[in-house]
Amino acid sequence: GDSVITVQLTEEDKVEDDVVFYLIFTGSTVQHCTSTRKINPGILETISPGHDCCETVKVALCASREGHPVLVVAEDTFQFVQDEAYDAAQFLATCAGNQQALNFTRFFDRSRPPAADVDFLDEKVTLAFRHLKLPAEWNVLGADQSLTENVPQETLMHFAVRLGLLRLTWFLLQQPGGRGALSIHNNEGATPVSLALERGYQKLHQLLTE
Repeated sequence: GDSVITVQLTEEDKVEDDVVFYLIFTGSTVQHCTSTRKINPGILETISPGHDCCETVKVALCASREGHPVLVVAEDTFQFVQDEAYDAAQFLATCAGNQQALNFTRFFDRSRPPAADVDFLDEKVTLAFRHLKLPAEWNVLGADQSLTENVPQETLMHFAVRLGLLRLTWFLLQQPGGRGALSIHNNEGATPVSLALERGYQKLHQLLTE
C-alpha cells in the first residue's frame, strides 16, 4: 500500500468537472474505496490502500455525480505484493517475547540510520503492521505472560523507542501488552520511557507519559 496509482481516462471518459471518480478494490476478505485527484482532464491519481494479504484483487473505476446513479467506468485487476516493509513487520511481530531475536535487532541501533530513513521506515513498517493478520492472542510482550517488572527483558517497545519510531510506538501502545511494556527494564536497566528521555525524543517521551 501507500504507492501512487495513475489512471488514464479515454476520450469517452473525460467528463465535466463536477464528476467525482473513485476506485474500489475488492479482495478475498477486504474491500477498499479510495478517492482520486484530477491531475488534468485525462489523468487521475490515487494512493493504493494497505491490504491484509498478497493477492490479485478486482479494481473498479467509478464515477459519481450529484443527482445521477454511480457509474462503473472501467474494471481491471491489481496485485498486492509483499515488500520489505511487510517482511520487516512480520519479523518484528514474531520477535515479541523472543529475547535472542530482540537483542539481534539492536544492530539497527548501532548502525544509526539517517533521520529521513528512520521516518520512512517508521511510516512503512507501521502501515504494514496495521495490515498483518496477527493472532488473536498476540501480545507486545510475547506469548509468555509471566513477565514482571523485576525480570529484565528487551521488548518490541524498547526497539521502537530506541530507533525513535513514533508511529510504531503509538501502534504498539494500542496492542495488548503495550502499556505493560513501558515499565519493563532491559538488561541495562532502561525502560522505554527512560530511553526516550535519554535520547532526547521529546515527542516520544510525551506520548509514553501522557
